[in-house]
Amino acid sequence: MNAGLAAFPDRETIAEKLSVLNEADQSVLRLLMENTQQDENLMSGLEFCLNKASEARFLNSLKLEKLGEWLGTAAPVRLQARLMEAARSSQHAAYQAFRAGLARSGGLEKAYPKA
Repeated sequence: MNAGLAAFPDRETIAEKLSVLNEADQSVLRLLMENTQQDENLMSGLEFCLNKASEARFLNSLKLEKLGEWLGTAAPVRLQARLMEAARSSQHAAYQAFRAGLARSGGLEKAYPKA
């Protein structure tokens, strides 16, 4: 029964919030990241968002870098490695822009500090 609750919002809704990323969307995404049951939905939405960006006629790399930087800063430690895996899953320029923002945020270094 809890699995049905974790399915909302769906990946398209999450992808839309990630692509717009205004103040209200950031609040919703922060709430999603607080709930571990929403991790799969968030990652699925991110994948959908990056795929849509890679198929678009116009690539807004600054927007994707900003998304990567925001997610790297806002996401909890448990998601940092998964975010980097998603960023490295393709060599397309959309993924590279997202990866650049994610790396700039330093989220992975905070999650896994050097010894």
